[in-house]
Amino acid sequence: MPQLYPAMIGTISIIVHKESVVEKLSEKVFSWASDIDDLTRDQVLKTGRAAFVAGPIALMPDAHLGIGSTVGSVIPTQGAIIPAAVGVDIGCGMVAVRTSLRAGHLPDDMGKYLAQATRDIPAGIGQGHENPTDAAVAWFLDNRPPTELSDRQKSSSVLQFGSLGSGNHFYEVCLDELDNVWLVLHSGSRGIGNQLARCHIEIAKDLAKHLAVPLEDPDLAYLLEDTPEFSAYISDMLWSQRYARANRDAMMDAALRGFFRFVGAGREVNRINCHHNFTEQEWHGGKKLWITRKGAISAKLGEWGVVPGSMGTRSYIVRGLGNPLSYCSSAHGAGRRMSRGRARRELTIESFSKQMQGIVWQQENAKDLLDEAPGAYKDIDQVMDDQKDLTRIVHTLHQVFNYKGVERSRR
Repeated sequence: MPQLYPAMIGTISIIVHKESVVEKLSEKVFSWASDIDDLTRDQVLKTGRAAFVAGPIALMPDAHLGIGSTVGSVIPTQGAIIPAAVGVDIGCGMVAVRTSLRAGHLPDDMGKYLAQATRDIPAGIGQGHENPTDAAVAWFLDNRPPTELSDRQKSSSVLQFGSLGSGNHFYEVCLDELDNVWLVLHSGSRGIGNQLARCHIEIAKDLAKHLAVPLEDPDLAYLLEDTPEFSAYISDMLWSQRYARANRDAMMDAALRGFFRFVGAGREVNRINCHHNFTEQEWHGGKKLWITRKGAISAKLGEWGVVPGSMGTRSYIVRGLGNPLSYCSSAHGAGRRMSRGRARRELTIESFSKQMQGIVWQQENAKDLLDEAPGAYKDIDQVMDDQKDLTRIVHTLHQVFNYKGVERSRR
């Protein structure tokens, strides 16, 4: 990695890299974000002051205010983990497959593909398959949950295996700069991951309250290593991460089968499947740390990753540069610049539809998808420019088809 040079500009300490400028927000927070608001800054500084944070938090260029901790942050801890920092969609992430197809193989009317995609990938809040799929049955035979689930949880976790969810989760057909066809999908551990995460977050908060642990924010409640509560959380978290990865693979397998039938040809060339809400133990600076990536992907030297933009914009296939200052991490996407409520109040269906021109999407549901419009997100190209020392762009993807689970508008 090129040499880093500390410098001072006014009262702001920065680190100058040959490719980018990293702002030192404090001794415990380094930021790659050129676009960051005060609330996000305050939130990550608060997290950085926790005693068990074992080094500077790496704030990614897509950073924004989150529940529990800042989305787009990489948090190194020793001896403890903050369950809310991992978040409630444990193992959420991306899977992308390059196919053997080229742009010329696609039919003129991709709108006809929507019905096939809907059959292959159930989407929406609480939605899943009507009956357990063979993939779900096989996975659960080899991956029994460490926590005893209720009958309802058992049923929903099996039926939701191979389903998309809602919010910012999506399935897309894209073309790269060479007109190769890619299928790209974003999802996580569905309802079961959410329920397990919330359970452990409440346990951490109850412990903090019972032991009178001073916290700047209740969401910073933590679990100490070598305790039963910590061990139980790690077991459930790792299981949820496996579920999330397998869930994406199951959806992608179904999507490929349906898409190749629709087109009449095609095969998988290569696949990338990466988490961006997760924790794992890693060695950094000679220390064994828990690295929590909340809205960040692992970007070790040469490691493949997927960094998606918002609806109607570009996405990127990248390889990591192994920057130790970021704990070998990268942004996970564009990152929100508006809350969902603000987006519904300020953005218009007309501008949304204009930004989606040339892409097949669920335009009839534009009102319900307004909080996912490109205007609600940061500029993905600026995000990529901010992190030139974290990843190398290998492919640039342009959407031709977008499918999402629709959450009915509350406006």
